[in-house]
Amino acid sequence: MREINLTTKIAVYLLEECSEMEKKLIDAAKSATTKAYAPYSGFRVGAAILLENGEIVVGNNQENAAYPSGLCAERTALFFANATHPDQKVEAVAVAAWHNGTFTHDVITPCGACRQVLLEAENRFQSPVKVLMYSEDGIYVVTAIKDLLPLSFGDEMLK
Repeated sequence: MREINLTTKIAVYLLEECSEMEKKLIDAAKSATTKAYAPYSGFRVGAAILLENGEIVVGNNQENAAYPSGLCAERTALFFANATHPDQKVEAVAVAAWHNGTFTHDVITPCGACRQVLLEAENRFQSPVKVLMYSEDGIYVVTAIKDLLPLSFGDEMLK
């Protein structure tokens, strides 16, 4: 038997330590939470995607009484970006969540399905996508989706 050790480097920032563009992206994700459709969980998630042309595209979670029919904020934003700006590379994505009257104190990470879809954007443009995961107590930052999805499934598996 042999072992494989996987590591992920996560930088932890306070909001004031972020660049102006990162703050703008986080603010857009926070603002997107206000338009989320979350009548069942009350857990409002917003995502903001920075495209290479400098435009920011937002999305939020969209729940449905038939839970599997809903969609997460990250995929809502990314699918909108792909539909309206198909040739624009994704530079970064910020995620924020609002629950019980405040932004969360725990960092909210993209779910597995969102990580896989974001990885497709990374692979499609052969460029890393920075991920900023906001909380009131700090912001986790990874430089690429692959850091959140080790041993990922990609198009090379289909060949």
